[in-house]
Amino acid sequence: MRRSGVALHNSLFVRLLAASLLVAACAVAATTWLAVTTTTRAISTEQGRSSKADAGIYDALIGYSATHTDWGGVQSLVRELAARTGRAITLTTAARTILASSESTVRVPDRPAASVDPLRLDPVLSRESTIGPIDPRAVGPFLLEGEDRELVRERVQKITDCLTEGGVATKVNPLPSGRSTIQPTGPESEIRVKLMEACGIDLLKVPTSLEEMPLTQVSELASECLKQQARPPVEVFADFSWRFTGHSERQEYSDRAAQECVNEGRRQQLRPYVSPPVLLFVADPGHPTTETVKLSTANTLRISGAAGIVLTVTCAVTILLGLRLVRPLRALITAAQRPADEAVRVPVLTKDEIGHVAAAFNDLAERRESLELQRRAMVSDVAHELRTPLTNIRSWLEAAQDGLTPTDQQLLALLLDEAMLLQHIIEDLRDLAEAEAGSLVLHREPLPVRHVLEHVAVAHHGAAGPAGVELAIEAAEELEVHADPVRLRQVISNLVSNAVRHTPSGGRVVLRSRVEGTELVVEVADSGSGIDAADLPHVFDRFWRADKSRNRQTGGSGLGLAITRKLTEAHHGTVSVVSTPGVGSVFTVRLPCGDALDEGAPRASSPEVNAGRAPCGPDPRRSARPSTF
Repeated sequence: MRRSGVALHNSLFVRLLAASLLVAACAVAATTWLAVTTTTRAISTEQGRSSKADAGIYDALIGYSATHTDWGGVQSLVRELAARTGRAITLTTAARTILASSESTVRVPDRPAASVDPLRLDPVLSRESTIGPIDPRAVGPFLLEGEDRELVRERVQKITDCLTEGGVATKVNPLPSGRSTIQPTGPESEIRVKLMEACGIDLLKVPTSLEEMPLTQVSELASECLKQQARPPVEVFADFSWRFTGHSERQEYSDRAAQECVNEGRRQQLRPYVSPPVLLFVADPGHPTTETVKLSTANTLRISGAAGIVLTVTCAVTILLGLRLVRPLRALITAAQRPADEAVRVPVLTKDEIGHVAAAFNDLAERRESLELQRRAMVSDVAHELRTPLTNIRSWLEAAQDGLTPTDQQLLALLLDEAMLLQHIIEDLRDLAEAEAGSLVLHREPLPVRHVLEHVAVAHHGAAGPAGVELAIEAAEELEVHADPVRLRQVISNLVSNAVRHTPSGGRVVLRSRVEGTELVVEVADSGSGIDAADLPHVFDRFWRADKSRNRQTGGSGLGLAITRKLTEAHHGTVSVVSTPGVGSVFTVRLPCGDALDEGAPRASSPEVNAGRAPCGPDPRRSARPSTF
């Protein structure tokens, strides 16, 4: 992809944009990193303290709700927790009715810190030792007393002794209900599993007499839940594990939906024994509705210092980048301010727009130098061309003044010839200047091409006949072109005049016309001496002659072919030459066909652009009528 002649990756715009984005990205990244690091450290410290305190508050309230059927006496606990943790605590119902608060004035915020429900524990705030979604302190009808508690204790002791003898270390976790869990320590292995089975670990699942009825109730509630899902009923054990009725022990915990139904059955059974769910709001004292973290003065100064450093680095990078970018511009300014007669070049250091400007400046300097050389050469050529007739005129006039030659008709004829030569040179220079300046006015009209060729041939018959050169025309009667008659004749006349001058006696000059596509083609072919291949690029230059001796018998003013090229271009056409030394030359003029061509319209060679223009006429190769002069 290119933009204004510059490869996109070399574009100055892209480089400036990339540099700006890089500086901005580095500045934002540095500021953000320092701000985040400092702020995170402060927030982490504050939140670590707050999170630990909030978890303690939540656990204490969960314990209260698990052992009480309502929140009537929670106010004292809330004040005690607030005094111990330094946090503002508020409890409300789901409808945001305040039940208890450590603050005298409370505005209930939109979002609570947690929901206090021992039957649905918050996984973030609940204790790590809590097993399952239901707080173990919600005992309900499963509280063991007396003989039942002693029976369970003996079972646990028997199992742990057996495991210890087998080399398995264990940890006993007592539960609020009077039961305990046995947790083996160390890596799990197949031998350990077999040993636990052999030691009667399944005895922990066997209910006591007091647990049989509530477990049956849980099993019925869970089975009713599963029945709605078209699943088999379950049997719930004393440790609240379960199995599908009629299935093996190995299929316990094989269904998450069944586990959820067991949990829901326990919730339904325990709900009358615990307090209803409430919303917990925790905040800093004085800000009971919002959580705020204030940065310390040191952190604020650190962030401000980082921003200052980033700003300083950004300014330094921008200044360096600006100096680097304006360096080639200063070189251009210095070169442009040098005297006009000095040909100055600037180094091209980059490939961006500035590099292109430098290259364009060097090209302009080269073209200016070339034009200056051409101007000097033209002045020299013009002076040379005018010197000869002026010298002749002065010499003859001085001779007549000194009485060395009579003032007769012959002298006047000589002076008239030299004056006409001067006028011809001046008119050629004027035509060339107008054509190059774009001020040449063309008066277009439909022209029969053959008529123009015949008019030119007749005009040059007087020079071609005595020189022994035959003039011939091969053109169709029907061909027409929309052109300026005077200028078109001047174009063809210059080509014929050049061909006659360079064709020896007995030679032939042929004027042809035909149509190729949407173009009229006029050719002037001669059997003259031809032009060397090295000279062909200079044929249409001003004052250029193949004969460097400037012999007027073989060369004109040197402006004819240059004028021909400019007049052809004014008609939106082209002129070219093909030549073979010793064989002859063919000059070809191509003009766009059609009388709908505007003078200011560019030349178009495609059929689509020339659609709607009238054709020049039929192919002359089928209807050409040769003529000889």
